[in-house]
Amino acid sequence: MKTIVLLHGWGMNPAVFGELAAHLARHHSLCTPALPGYGASSPCDPYTLDEIVRELSDQAPERCHVAGWSLGAHIALHWARTRPGQVERLALMAATPSFVAREDWSPGIDPGVLQAFSTDLARDVEAALTRFVSLQAQCDRAARTVMQKLRAAVNAEPLPATAVLQHGLDILRTEDFRPRLGDAEQHTLIVHGENDQLVPLAAARYLVQALPHARLETVAGAAHAPFASRPEAVSRLLSEHFDGR
Repeated sequence: MKTIVLLHGWGMNPAVFGELAAHLARHHSLCTPALPGYGASSPCDPYTLDEIVRELSDQAPERCHVAGWSLGAHIALHWARTRPGQVERLALMAATPSFVAREDWSPGIDPGVLQAFSTDLARDVEAALTRFVSLQAQCDRAARTVMQKLRAAVNAEPLPATAVLQHGLDILRTEDFRPRLGDAEQHTLIVHGENDQLVPLAAARYLVQALPHARLETVAGAAHAPFASRPEAVSRLLSEHFDGR
């Protein structure tokens, strides 16, 4: 039985996968590490994708499956590209090759939004994360429930240091995987909420065309955290994918 590694997103922690992990653990071995600088883990230096992946891969089995959400999807994709001998299958939730919009990339958020978050972090970390939780739940059919779950997860662990959160924003602001997507040859499941306001569905459709072996599953009624909106449905999709079905 291969281990599934679940990677959380920016500003969150492994507690966000509580319901999803409970479903998956019935038939799979799980590893839910905190990203460097989150929870009890120490920040890495430099705080780059290469260094984050090095630390996470050292904690994981020699062969495993990796599922990442949002920033965690960025990390999972980089892990799969750079360590194909370790990552057998890949799942990307609320993923995009470029989080911000660019001259030749419209399915991204305005860079000014991330700059505003950066400014907010310097003033009040807790308020900035509360705002981010609201954005993630926006337009979800179960928005109130999703917000409650995400807020509970944020409160389950001490908040990351401001510097760690700023480094995460830097990764989201600068990384553009589009020229390198062909390097990720693993069978990949893309899970995306149809109402995601942070990462448009068009980004997921781009990924499914650009990755060598990918398929897209859209979660009806869900926004940026489909596993919090419909944990049983997302668990089933992940289980089938990681079981090779």
